[in-house]
Amino acid sequence: MSSQPRFAISIPQFVADGAFDPFAFRTYLERTEALGFDGAWTLEQTLGTTPVLGPLETLAYAAACTSRLRLGCAVFVTPLHSPVQLAKSLATLDQLSRGRLDVGVATGANPGRPFGAFGVDPSEMVPRFTEGLAVMKALWTSPQATVAGRFWQLDGVSLQPGPFQRPHPPLWFGANQPAALRRAVRLGDGFIGAGSTATARFAEQVRLVRQALAEAGRDPATFRIAKRIYIAVDDDADRARQQVLDGLHRLYGPFGLTLGDVPVFGPPAACAAGLRAAVEAGAELILLTPFAGAAEQMERLAAEVVPTLAELAPAARLSRAG
Repeated sequence: MSSQPRFAISIPQFVADGAFDPFAFRTYLERTEALGFDGAWTLEQTLGTTPVLGPLETLAYAAACTSRLRLGCAVFVTPLHSPVQLAKSLATLDQLSRGRLDVGVATGANPGRPFGAFGVDPSEMVPRFTEGLAVMKALWTSPQATVAGRFWQLDGVSLQPGPFQRPHPPLWFGANQPAALRRAVRLGDGFIGAGSTATARFAEQVRLVRQALAEAGRDPATFRIAKRIYIAVDDDADRARQQVLDGLHRLYGPFGLTLGDVPVFGPPAACAAGLRAAVEAGAELILLTPFAGAAEQMERLAAEVVPTLAELAPAARLSRAG
């Protein structure tokens, strides 16, 4: 377990038609920096009844509103994208942010996903995923990229400008099953536990990741571990629980997941205990994700929750800037 976990927070993306407020968005992100959070992250949901802004566009806007925050998405379901076009968009984002981009990736192999809308055969998700990553890495690292793949073929092509970060932005793998976790160790720079995964299950995943790192002879310092946590800070525990469960149902309801043991909610002490459990399970970066009242939740997390974890994370104490 790292002695210095860091804390990131979600960027507000749940915006109804015509309701985006540029001033509130910029103010939120400026405050995120002032409070000392390490990063701000988006998620990807292209289709669904819940209004969600696209991650690429939201991150580009966030890059213009900030100067220090790391900016990421957890996660892009990359087999549903053209790897060439996604590589270009991500390289551009990394340039615009001056090297502050983190990229979460996953196969997205979920039976509830409408694969036909993307022209993708669900039985090919894993090979499309691994080959697509190879395409993106080749474009990011080679002046003349060549890939003779099953799905994509590159013959001495160039993508300019490449990413600001070298060799490319960190790739965080969203993974659940053992094979996917080992794939993360083999091909990625980090593992991010899903918000839909309970902490006990996350602890098991971390053990498998560490075993895979040891078997590969890979220095654990080169591979980071994170966990998304859906959270609601409220002195009324019942109200907090209902708030976060309503949000989870809106986001995950179409996939038929049972998520009652996933969120962290209630008074500050209860929320701190939930975060402490994730840190003790191995999280080096915690992505805090409130569903409602984002600005108020961020203030309470910074003032009442994260500082109580100082004994676990002396470097993660947030500024109390006014």
